[in-house]
Parts: sequence; C-alpha cells; structure tokens
Amino acid sequence: MKKILLALGLSSALLGGSVAWAEEAASAAAPTEEVAVVEAAETTDIATAAETVEPAPAEAPAAEEEPTLDTGDTAWILTSTALVLLMTIPGLALFYGGMVRKKNVLGTMAHSFVAAAVVSIAWVVIGYTLAFGEGSAFIGGLDKFMLSGITTEALSGTIPEILFVIFQMTFAIITVAIISGSIAERMKFGAFVAFITLWVILVYAPITHWVWGGGWLGNDGALDFAGGTVVHINSGVAGLVAAYMLGSRMGLGRESMAPHNLTLTVVGASLLWVGWFGFNGGSALGANGSAGYALVVTQVAAAAAAISWLITEKIARGKASVLGGASGAVAGLVVITPAAGFVTVGGALAMGLIGGVVCFWGITALKRALKADDSLDAFGLHGVGGIVGAILTAFFASEFIMGDSAPTDLMHQLWVQVEGVLATIAYSAVLTFVILKVIDVIIGIRVSSDDERMGLDLSQHGERVE
Repeated sequence: MKKILLALGLSSALLGGSVAWAEEAASAAAPTEEVAVVEAAETTDIATAAETVEPAPAEAPAAEEEPTLDTGDTAWILTSTALVLLMTIPGLALFYGGMVRKKNVLGTMAHSFVAAAVVSIAWVVIGYTLAFGEGSAFIGGLDKFMLSGITTEALSGTIPEILFVIFQMTFAIITVAIISGSIAERMKFGAFVAFITLWVILVYAPITHWVWGGGWLGNDGALDFAGGTVVHINSGVAGLVAAYMLGSRMGLGRESMAPHNLTLTVVGASLLWVGWFGFNGGSALGANGSAGYALVVTQVAAAAAAISWLITEKIARGKASVLGGASGAVAGLVVITPAAGFVTVGGALAMGLIGGVVCFWGITALKRALKADDSLDAFGLHGVGGIVGAILTAFFASEFIMGDSAPTDLMHQLWVQVEGVLATIAYSAVLTFVILKVIDVIIGIRVSSDDERMGLDLSQHGERVE
C-alpha cells in the first residue's frame, strides 16, 4: 500500500509540474529562436516522462478461497457414517447381548437400539447446535436449533454440513450405547430412556464442544482425533458412576453370570472392528492420506492389543480365551482412537501392546479394587482405554505425520492431554450422578427384585428368547 501511495504521489507531482512548466514556457518571450527550441525540447521531455510514469494500478485484494464441495470426500464420509452406525446397531448390540444371561439378552440389545432412536432426535433438535453452534468456550449457542440454516448447499469443509451433522450423530449414538454395558441386567428401561435423553444433551454435547466445536480444550491444543476423550472416557466414567448408583446385580459372586452366547459377542466385536474404520478413518473428514493412515494404525493397534491381551491372559489365567481376544481388539481400537491421525505405525503398535495389557488389568484388578459391578466392563475397556490413549497420544504424536502442527513441547502437550482427561472425568461423573439422582427420585432407576429375578426381557419388554 505504501508503494502504491508513493507511486500516486510521484505521478501527481510530475503531471502537475509538467502542466505548470508548459504554461510558463508558452507565455514567456523567446529572445532567440535557439532558446525557444531548447525550452520546447525540455517541455516535450518532461511531458514524455509524465506519460511514462503512470500510477501503479492498485492490486485487487486477494479473494478468500471459498470452500468447495469435494465429491470424493463426501462419498467417503457417507460410507463412514454408515460404518459408525453399524458399530452400534448391530455391532455393540451383539457384543453386549452375547455377554449377558439369556433372560436379559433382548433387554440388553434394546439399549443399543433405543439409543439410536432417542439420540437421533435429541441430536437434530438441540444436541448438534450445543456441540457445534457458535457459542462460548464451554457450550455452543442455539443458532442451529433444529438444524436451522443448514441448507443442502451449506458446507463444513469440503463436505455438506448436513452430512457432518449425521456423521457426528453416529458418534453420539455409540457413546450413549457404550454406557449400557455398565448397567446391564438391572436398570429400568424407562429410566434408561430418560437418562440417555438428558445425558446426550447435558454431558455429551458440551464435552464435544470443548474438544471439536471451538471450545476451550481444542483451543488449548488437546489432541483427540476421533473421540478418546469425547466418546470413550466420557462414556466409561458415566458407566462407572451409574454402576455405583444402581448397585450390584443380585447374586453377583454367588450365582453364575456366565455369558449365554459368546458367538454373538465375537460377531459383535468383529463388526465393531470393521466399523472402526469409519470411526477413525472418517474423522479425517476427507478421502485423503490422513484417512488412509488412520485406517492402517487402527488395524495395527487392534491387532497388537488382541495379541498382548491373549498373552497376558494366558500368563495370568492359564488359557487365552476367545472373549479375551475380542475384548483385547476392542481395547486396542479404543486406545488408538484419540491418536489415529497423529501417530506412525510404530506408535500404533506400541500403543496397542500397552493398551491390551492395561485394559486387561482394568477389567480384573482395578475392577475388584473399585468394587463396582461394571457388568460388561464399559469402564474397564472404554474408560481405562480412553485415558491410556489420550495420555499416550502426547508421547507418540509424530512430526512425520503431523508436520508443522506436531507438538514441540512434550511436557506441555502431556499436561494438555491430562487436563482434558481430568476435566472430562470430573464433568461426566458429576453430571451423570445428578441426572441419575433426579430420575431415581422421580421414577426410580433400578428394577424390583422380582423383576430382576424374572429377567429384563419379560419384566421390561414382555418377551423372551426361547
């Protein structure tokens, strides 16, 4: 701009001077023909110079590059959305359903199914705007209430915003469904529906905003690629609190609580593993190298954790179980989730090996120490795995993958990750307790002793598996 102003000033001076000098030359008396010729020549030279030095044209301000739709990115997120929904129905429903007693299988699977229904409505009405609307550092505003203003042309990056809405919806659905693993076989169905309706609005949406929606954790630099904090720590802690408030299942430690059909569980775990490609790979929000790398490290971490779990179980218990292998794979998937877009294959291998061992400890020694009847180990797998993954992300985040955006100060990044873990634990625990307490006062949260003996399939749904 300074150069432009100087050029304009110089041009004005030259043009103004040339006119004045030409007028003086024309009015002055020419004593000799030679003088007149000289003056005319000088005037001509000045005029020529003035014509030569023209004002520099002002450069047009660089137009901000508007986001444009990318059909490849859109196609990948459409696919990823379906994969993430597949993780809950039927993936998690089968995984949990196979691990309970036969009299509770329908009730347990119903938790995942109704989560898909309830959360879908809550999300489009108010959940999305609280998570991703314009707001404060702690909560989004109501500018996108009922998806207001989101047209078919509206974009979120290179994909339609309406597609981003449903992609994120599937994350909210599985987060809520994970909690049901801690309360299986003893919670009233109506109380569960009321709880998840309030929880996804009051707990999940705000924490999502903190990390992904422009909130304080994201601004502090917390790394959570696909939901280690938002999904797994959040749901695991909520499940642990719910398990404490409900109390232990009748006959725990005295009666057999063996899974009724591990075939369902293995099929469910397999669907979770496949669906996780959409969970982690889709979080790149594009069909690109980041998505491809996320798929590779997801596969590596799941495989490594399954192996380390089986080895640990063989050493501790004498046999490596099929349920252990399935649980180990899920543990590895959980651990790599916050780091999937930030670590190398070597980092994923290390995280998977560590995650398998730590999560095995989480569902055995830690579970006994906590004295909570976390029925299907939602906290031991998702809570513990999420915490481990969030912290290890600080150590394994790689410049090779992240480039200039990689953390340069390990201790600072470690603190930011721990800060996110602690904040999520505290907020999720307190709000979960409050929500369940209110529901307990109003309608009660636990089924009666007779209903629990009968089984939730008959007592809550009037059905049973023959």
